[in-house]
Amino acid sequence: MPPSASLTPDQRRSLVPTKVRYGVVGFALSLAILSYIQRVAISQAATPIAADLHLDKQQLGAVLGAFGLSYALFEIPMGLFGDKMGVRRVLAQVVLAWSAFTALTGAAWNLTSLWIVRFLFGAGEAGCFPNLTRMLSQWLPRGERIKAQALMWASTRWGGAVTPPLALFGINLFGWRWSFVAFALLGVVWCAAFLRSFRDNPRDDPRVNAAELALLEESQALISHKHSEGWFRFLFRPKPLMLMAQYFCWSYVWYFFVTWLPTYLREAHGQSAAATAGLAVLPLLFGGFGSLVSGLLPVRISRRWVAVGAFAAVTVLLLLVPHVSNVAIVIAMMAAISFCGDLTVPISWNSCVEVGKSYTATVSAAMNMFANFSGFIAPVVAGVILAHNGNNWNQVLQLMAVFSALGAILWILLDPSAERSARQGPVALEESLQP
Repeated sequence: MPPSASLTPDQRRSLVPTKVRYGVVGFALSLAILSYIQRVAISQAATPIAADLHLDKQQLGAVLGAFGLSYALFEIPMGLFGDKMGVRRVLAQVVLAWSAFTALTGAAWNLTSLWIVRFLFGAGEAGCFPNLTRMLSQWLPRGERIKAQALMWASTRWGGAVTPPLALFGINLFGWRWSFVAFALLGVVWCAAFLRSFRDNPRDDPRVNAAELALLEESQALISHKHSEGWFRFLFRPKPLMLMAQYFCWSYVWYFFVTWLPTYLREAHGQSAAATAGLAVLPLLFGGFGSLVSGLLPVRISRRWVAVGAFAAVTVLLLLVPHVSNVAIVIAMMAAISFCGDLTVPISWNSCVEVGKSYTATVSAAMNMFANFSGFIAPVVAGVILAHNGNNWNQVLQLMAVFSALGAILWILLDPSAERSARQGPVALEESLQP
């Protein structure tokens, strides 16, 4: 007779890990989606905003870039704040803050007020992914954490994908000003559920049994691991710098989909607002598929060369788009660009483990900071090009191709796998993360 046969039903149940951690994953995925809905909504509202506030292309580009600037500037400080104060407190505060500024977007009356509101909105959202990464690291065992991270990044794309039709519906129903208030209320609802259910430490949640805590022991060690050398100096080594630079290159291209794409489809291809809302869904939708495919690739496939191939494909497609007039083919090519480019996203975040080792979180935050500087630069540069070159969209696309080609070159030079032999410390890193 097996030993468990003599146990009571309650004792047998205690041997099976509870699944409270899956609820934490649900909070991470829902917030990832919500953050992208609130940040992408302005791209669909760009035309009525520009008309009401009398903004030209260059001014609108500055407004769209304000988010990226503050998001980049506050990325590391918000991550450090979460490490010190705890995820529960920080996430609740920043979600309420950025939701307030989402609502205040609808109260803007001129260029300056709109720029300030969007800048402050970006500062709040900067706290999202550093703290979600910490939350998943603390609440999930290694294997589950890999899958959850890949799904989280896919969810961000899908959240962005559903935003254009949602925003169009809200604009038609409430007007662009009140539609931002409606989006803000979603953040308040999320905070109420989060504060009620989430605890920073699994040990503080009475729903977590001993078996589930045992699964999370190594994750707890990872979170509590102390760094022994200066992080600032480490970031200026060649490999961390190349990792940051290649992520900047893809982000420069990606931000086109969440800022200028609706305007491009209207002006370069004569699409209506309704058609634009539907077409703009596809690139972000397929970007999510790219993230999932990348996360599920077999370990034996070199992530480094997948990234090289992905950037090369993006470059070729961007150079071909200006020569295509059929809007259906153009949007299919945009979806393919998004799919290929987002293949590099899980690879980039996983490479932070190989390159950063004990500084994995620091390298991740710095990489994301660099990426979001492109969120400031790319929309502004595109606005300047359009304002001074007669709405020449071809030049905008060609410059994006230059950055994607640079990304391919950086991945040829960057080999995160070479760091494996130097891996040190008590926390072993997942083999399935090998780029």
